[in-house]
Amino acid sequence: MDFSLFFFSSYKVRSDNKYKLLLEAAKFADRNGFKAVWTPERHFHEFGGLFPNPSVTSAALAMVTKQIELRSGSVVSPLHDAVRIAEEWSVVDNLSKGRIALSFASGWNGNDFCLAPDNYKDRHRIMYEQIDSIQRLWKGESSKRRNGLHKEIPFRIFPAPVQKELPVWITAAGNEETYRIAGEKGAHLLTHLLGQDMRDLAGKIKLYREGRRAGGFAENSGKVALMLHTYIGEDIREVERIVEKPFMEYLKSATSLSKIMYQEAGLNEEEISEEDKQTMLRHSFQRYSKTSALIGTGSSCRAMVNSLAAIGVDEIACLIDFGIEETELIKGLKNLQAFREALTPGQN
Repeated sequence: MDFSLFFFSSYKVRSDNKYKLLLEAAKFADRNGFKAVWTPERHFHEFGGLFPNPSVTSAALAMVTKQIELRSGSVVSPLHDAVRIAEEWSVVDNLSKGRIALSFASGWNGNDFCLAPDNYKDRHRIMYEQIDSIQRLWKGESSKRRNGLHKEIPFRIFPAPVQKELPVWITAAGNEETYRIAGEKGAHLLTHLLGQDMRDLAGKIKLYREGRRAGGFAENSGKVALMLHTYIGEDIREVERIVEKPFMEYLKSATSLSKIMYQEAGLNEEEISEEDKQTMLRHSFQRYSKTSALIGTGSSCRAMVNSLAAIGVDEIACLIDFGIEETELIKGLKNLQAFREALTPGQN
């Protein structure tokens, strides 16, 4: 099982240096053999709002790391011109000496599409077309477009990327078709357990593997990465004390998560009292932390890792920035590293 670091929330920044945690955690992961650092694309909301452009954050990480992969998690490609995506990431590929990978997402939040309002309805089709065109540009192929003088001209991107082939991932949430198409296209798969359980995920990974076979690819050649909220401690009661309050605040601040929580209970958020909301948040934390996260001690989390490996997960993308105090979070990173080493002695 590979381990990587995933950043998304950071909606509460406790210092003037908003990206200190990202940089320091990435340097730690780089020194200690983690597989990758994922940074997302998020717009117009304090939840995740530190990360509007993963090519920019990855460029910064390229300057402070030496070997770890730098991945978008994800680039919402229908919001952008495919040529610009290829150009920007080619720069980062050069800065990092060939360490980038892109996970593509079609997007879901209608407000984000004020950047490209005409693309919202057909965002899934547009994403797949963009992936194909970006891969061709990455290989150095020419394309044609009409210039400002209404004349069609040929062009190719500069600088040429270091990697001959662009490593492509596709981000899948609940849509089974996305899993299948990701397999057919030969892409790797990034997913999560928000709004789906382990049994659902096992079935969708099977669809992904079947898609790879249908697309002419070896079933087991593609990688499946699962985002999990992660904090590893030494004592289970201490872990719950450290994690519970920030994670409950995280649940309240994450619009998509809070909607899932109320939908699961069959309730309308506007009709719930504040006291009942706190009770629900506490219940959601207890359930989520035990069934859908890597929160606990090394011994208590081992079963989760074994279960994920059994259903075909190859990598855990550890989302660490969900509001835990920085000193505790760094301690948790060290415990996570010890956990990795205990899982596969001598290999991590």
